[in-house]
Amino acid sequence: MVRRGSRLGIAAGVTALAGALVAAPVVTLPASGQTAPAVTDYTLDIDPTARGPEIADEMYGIFYEDINRAADGGLYAELVQNRSFEYDRVDNPAYTPLTAWTTTAVAGGAGSAEVVGDAGRLHERNRHYLKLSLDNPAGGAYGVTNSGYNTGIAVEGGERYDFSVWARTDAGSTPLTVRLADGTGELTARPLRLDVRGAEWAEYTGTFTATGDSTTARLTVAGGGSGTLALDMVSLFPRDTFANRPNGMRKDLAEKIAALDPGFLRFPGGCLVNTGSHYGYEAPNWERARSYQWKDTIGPVEQRATNANFWGYNQSYGLGYFEYFQFAEDIGAMPVPVVPALVTGCGQNRATDDPELLRRHIQDTLDLIEFANGPVTSEWGAKRAEMGHPEPFGLTHLAVGNEENLPDAFFERFRQFRAAIEAEYPGVTVISNSGPDDSGSTFDRAWELNRAADVDMVDEHYYNSPQWFLENNNRYDSYDRNGPRVFLGEYASQGNRFGNALAEAAYMTGLERNADVVRMASYAPLLANEDYVQWQPDMIWFNNHESWGTANYEVQKLFMNNVGDRVVPSEASPTPVVNGPITGAIGLSTWNTSAAYDDVTVTSADGEVLLRDDFSGGDAQWTHATGAGSWSVQDGAYVQSDAGATNTMVTAGQASWSDYDLHVKATKRAGQEGFLVAFGVRDTRNYYWWNLGGWNNTRSAVEEATDGAKQTLVEDGTRIETGREYDIRVEVRGRQVTLFLDGERWGGFTDDKVAEPFRQVVTRDERTGELVVKVVNAQDAAARTRIDLGDDVRVAPVARLTTLQGDPEATNTAGSRPIRPVTSRLHSIGSTFTHTFPAHSVTFLRVRTVPAR
Repeated sequence: MVRRGSRLGIAAGVTALAGALVAAPVVTLPASGQTAPAVTDYTLDIDPTARGPEIADEMYGIFYEDINRAADGGLYAELVQNRSFEYDRVDNPAYTPLTAWTTTAVAGGAGSAEVVGDAGRLHERNRHYLKLSLDNPAGGAYGVTNSGYNTGIAVEGGERYDFSVWARTDAGSTPLTVRLADGTGELTARPLRLDVRGAEWAEYTGTFTATGDSTTARLTVAGGGSGTLALDMVSLFPRDTFANRPNGMRKDLAEKIAALDPGFLRFPGGCLVNTGSHYGYEAPNWERARSYQWKDTIGPVEQRATNANFWGYNQSYGLGYFEYFQFAEDIGAMPVPVVPALVTGCGQNRATDDPELLRRHIQDTLDLIEFANGPVTSEWGAKRAEMGHPEPFGLTHLAVGNEENLPDAFFERFRQFRAAIEAEYPGVTVISNSGPDDSGSTFDRAWELNRAADVDMVDEHYYNSPQWFLENNNRYDSYDRNGPRVFLGEYASQGNRFGNALAEAAYMTGLERNADVVRMASYAPLLANEDYVQWQPDMIWFNNHESWGTANYEVQKLFMNNVGDRVVPSEASPTPVVNGPITGAIGLSTWNTSAAYDDVTVTSADGEVLLRDDFSGGDAQWTHATGAGSWSVQDGAYVQSDAGATNTMVTAGQASWSDYDLHVKATKRAGQEGFLVAFGVRDTRNYYWWNLGGWNNTRSAVEEATDGAKQTLVEDGTRIETGREYDIRVEVRGRQVTLFLDGERWGGFTDDKVAEPFRQVVTRDERTGELVVKVVNAQDAAARTRIDLGDDVRVAPVARLTTLQGDPEATNTAGSRPIRPVTSRLHSIGSTFTHTFPAHSVTFLRVRTVPAR
């Protein structure tokens, strides 16, 4: 999940990344400076008698990763946070074993609390438990109170909630009082009275019935009498889970996911799969932390590990591989697990050189397939049956690895995984990947290796600007029809505004048109708890008591509920757009770096000097565009001295400049990265910059920012040395840019792609006999469209319409849902008819046809 659009690498922190990825509206057309007409005319020719590519049943699915508290505090319905006292500072500096807990004296009770990890623990993988030393000979009780997630534990009046705890006592018998109260202390359910007996661990259970609604409830567990009381696995579960599963899913979130009608479920990640804990693949002490391994996540929940999540918090594994398979089955989705290839991705670059560890992980993967598909007489099939599912889950696809940055090292290991799997399970498709970006050296090398090895399917990931999605609708038109198929496992534009969703919708028409190449696709990430965000945008947002689908969710749902069985060939006229030359001022910036700039010169193509500054007279020609950083003239150079500041851009010149050469000298003084030299600067959100030594000085690229969202136009592996002066020249001619570093041509590009706002695809629904005409109009103008179905079909006079329409800046929130589908009917249509698609809209038009007689 390395996201494009931010220059911050993983080492810079996922919190900063979340703030850097801002939403961006779709670029409206025609070109800047022109007034959009009220209506633009189009034609759409459809050939209902022709047969395009077949669309796979699993064309669209969901990608689930435990990010943004998607599991604990999210889809996993457990209401108690840190239920087994496993939080630790080694996993997160803010954690203690009693995070989310406070000690509580009830009715004058007394005692002390300590989290210990001695030999008396509940299970070897359940590493800690709570030891309460009680001193209540005259009454009262002492214990702990849990605050849940967000504002507290959410309960609904009249609903039942199942409590459980594992406990033991050295007092022979210890009375246990369990209370649910809201933030004011008012009870929200009648207290439970339990009696803990004996020195051996045992599970104690009870059920609350909530007497009212609360989003701020607290759960208190307190022991009376004297002696030592040990507690572990303190749990509170809503009885009403999705599909009524014990240890199941939060109903409202699961229902929103199920409503998408996904064809597949990819799980459990993502970056957490191949990066594991802070210790890497195997901790020096494996009990403290280890990478994500499926065997840790099955069996009785009290015997499962709790592990450090790559995204900065702990995951309990209460939502484990059995629950993932079961959830996929419940929503009718094909399960697609992802296993680590022992090569890191997501901003890290390591590969294991331990052959025994690699062999063990390959065997673990074979065991996983047996767990999913094996008979009850097999070792792992028997474990599945013990968990309540004797029938096989029917696993057919499995992915090895995720976003590896070392393609050769990854592929060496991938070959070994694939060979072992195909030898034992030839019916399972083994999915490879192409790294973290849509292009670049890693992407190219990975695809070269995948093609040469005749891999069945390659997982592509990219997170780009809305502009990129509008410009690259034809990305898969040129892919080899005889090569590996594409699994687009992660993609999104950089925001949850309707404008972002429109750009994604336009792009999805290209995915469907190329359904013979793109067999599977999933937006990512899926879920985000609004109070625990590591990354955005996300498809579904929630807190502890409500959830809401974004505009992106509505687009995904519309496409996923109306896929069709086969593409029907169609062709639409393009939008009349004229791309003028690249125009704009110039800029200098830094990112987590201190740098000095000198001898800035801008000359027109015919040699006229437009700007010259050697900073001998101060910095009067420069404007602080962002206000960030600390700029001053020092020793005849313009210096940004704050090595911790990000995007410190200063600008000079005119927004009307075109066809010019920018020449500047730059020296890195300190920090993590290099230089940012901007050109074509129209404002603080629209510009190009040459990012030399970006991404923690691992590569260099030219990025285009459109309304704040970025896309990469050209890149290589150039790194920047501290203390060395670099000679930088940018030559802009029309829409062609050539870049020179120290007198040598570094690279260039021609930015001539059109952000086409009018896109369409047509599919046939064999069950209903309908053509599904899918049209995206991502511009200010309405699209008056003449639709021609030809003379070889008869058309029913009434068609069904579903439309998403709104302001491109609109966002769905907990309290407002401006982007939602509107259904209607279109009357009096025939083989040729005209329909006007509203500005900023996605329209699905279902037309029933039969062959003409």
